[in-house]
Amino acid sequence: MALPTFETILYEVDNGIATITLNRPDRLNAFTNQMMLDMIAALDATDADDNVRCVIVTGAGRGFCAGADLSAGGATFNYDERGNADGVEERVGGVHRDGGGRLTLRIFDSLKPIIAAVNGPAVGVGATMQLAMDFRLASSAARYGFVFARRGITPEACSSWFLPRLVGLQTALEWCYTGRVFDAREALEKGLVRSLHQPEELLTAAYALAGQIADNTAPVSVALTRQMLWRMAGADHPIQAHRADSRAIQARGASGDAREGVTSFLEKRPADFPDRVSTDIPNIWPHWHAPEFS
Repeated sequence: MALPTFETILYEVDNGIATITLNRPDRLNAFTNQMMLDMIAALDATDADDNVRCVIVTGAGRGFCAGADLSAGGATFNYDERGNADGVEERVGGVHRDGGGRLTLRIFDSLKPIIAAVNGPAVGVGATMQLAMDFRLASSAARYGFVFARRGITPEACSSWFLPRLVGLQTALEWCYTGRVFDAREALEKGLVRSLHQPEELLTAAYALAGQIADNTAPVSVALTRQMLWRMAGADHPIQAHRADSRAIQARGASGDAREGVTSFLEKRPADFPDRVSTDIPNIWPHWHAPEFS
């Protein structure tokens, strides 16, 4: 599979794990429209590649992502003034679509689990892009900040949906109202971060977690599980989960993966799951439709 050319990230696959490295270290990996496009294209590649079982996102240099690139000065967030010089703006009904949200929605739709290995400062969109990832592992050098009110703007990247679900409404409100930058220990204590690691041990821990997924589980089952749990976070009644669960169990129970999973267990050997994410995911969502942006 031919990969696109990336300008702002590095991309590599090894042992079933894709690593996406934000690669603007001279700017603490500040987020640009091009980085949005590169990351979306990389996630398209991970979904299409059956050799990829898990994805890790990290930053080059001493930062994870310092937020939006502010090089345009006071016009940074004035989309009417800035126009569409780079050709990537998208508007619906006259409303500029937030680039962080476009990325976060793509992360939400990922068929592969995504682990954030947060090696340094993660501020603004550098923090909010992680919220749709499945796990956040942080270096003791990491710092977080939902600094939008201090810049005269508001939370973005769908964080008003994700953040309260992860840390509770009161914590989300405090972090967003004050805009203060806080350390990885507080992020861990409040549930934003799964685990805290010494800087030199961060990627080792992320690859260990990714390996547990890549080496032991059926990729189609993981892809379905990811979507089931994330989508049900916004369901209004458990009957929605029951419908999806019932369809998924029926479809997967008749699959080659289920036969292999049970047989390998009984034979006390590692499983060799035959089904592929690119071709074998059943449709368990006839009752569910993604809302159109409007």
